[in-house]
Amino acid sequence: MIRVLLADDQSLVRAGFRALLDAQPDIEVAGEAADGEAAVRAVGELAPDVVLMDIRMPVLDGLAATRRITGDDRHKDVKVVMLTTFELDEYVFEAIRSGASGFLVKDTEPDELLRAVRAVVGGDALLSPGVTRRLIAEFAARSKEPAAADALAALTEREREVMALVGMGLSNEEIARRLVVSPLTAKTHVSRTMVKLGARDRAQLVVLAYESGLVRPGWLG
Repeated sequence: MIRVLLADDQSLVRAGFRALLDAQPDIEVAGEAADGEAAVRAVGELAPDVVLMDIRMPVLDGLAATRRITGDDRHKDVKVVMLTTFELDEYVFEAIRSGASGFLVKDTEPDELLRAVRAVVGGDALLSPGVTRRLIAEFAARSKEPAAADALAALTEREREVMALVGMGLSNEEIARRLVVSPLTAKTHVSRTMVKLGARDRAQLVVLAYESGLVRPGWLG
């Protein structure tokens, strides 16, 4: 059973998400929080698998709350999915860099929300095609200059190649087709790369690909 914490200052939004999630046989809502401070406390008390976190909340905003949660070793298995009203939210990339496993706009389709919850629990990042890829490139362009690539020294050439493709937003299946290998082999390369770099999940691997300079904004086309 996947346990979800709903963190949003709008009770109607929480009620809608709860109705959808609780209707699933493999998902249950563990609790709710109306502000970021309450969300951090609830994570400690309820130990959810996933937090659906609104970016803009009173007392403590979702970005700061996410940093607290993902920065605490006691919550290393908790996945945070940010909720935003606008696709072009200026905090999206910073949220992912802060440890969030992805983000959703609040008017997303119900099936997409369910897929997202299940995907992040499985270790995948919620980095969908199209708009999301362009957003990551845009916000990466605004972030700090790429750091030295010393952190990538432990990677093999193939692992660097795979990491670059992950950074460009490709799924394991797309990577497999690009490299002419099986999806399982692609997944293995991604997993090994994450372990070597200490990446929390696939989203963090994307951030590291940009920050190391392995992928540069504008490569996505």
